[in-house]
Amino acid sequence: MEISEKQKEFMREAIRLASESVSKGGGPFGAVIVKGDEIIAASSNSVTLDNDPTAHAEVNTIRKACAKLGTFVLKGCDIYTSCEPCPMCLGAIYWAHLDHIYYGNTRKAAAEIGFDDDFIYRELKVSLNKRSIPIIKMMTDEAAESFNLWRNNTTKIEY
Repeated sequence: MEISEKQKEFMREAIRLASESVSKGGGPFGAVIVKGDEIIAASSNSVTLDNDPTAHAEVNTIRKACAKLGTFVLKGCDIYTSCEPCPMCLGAIYWAHLDHIYYGNTRKAAAEIGFDDDFIYRELKVSLNKRSIPIIKMMTDEAAESFNLWRNNTTKIEY
């Protein structure tokens, strides 16, 4: 796949945001979401600045894009991120239905500077009863009530 000059501009902006984040005390990650030839949202990692472990650049940018477009579906949009997304961000990207993911640094390069998310990738392959954080199923019958309400709701917005 050939990368256009415009696409390089989008990635340069994600990289610029990553570097700017470091200078402000955040993590070295930036992302932009593009629709057509326009950046509709841009953000960087703010985990330490916001005391929020979910405040990764991709998640912050998805939240901004959804707010701007007034939707939770970002079909027709692409994300440019300075680093290969972690499992959480990758999940958010899939839930948002973005069309393409473009990234700069690899997750291996991130691990080399202390951002190793490979343990999560490995953990996902382990059966629930053998994971490092215990996962305990309970109150299934009561929990099923909300699923039944959803199933029978004729005005729900599916996603």
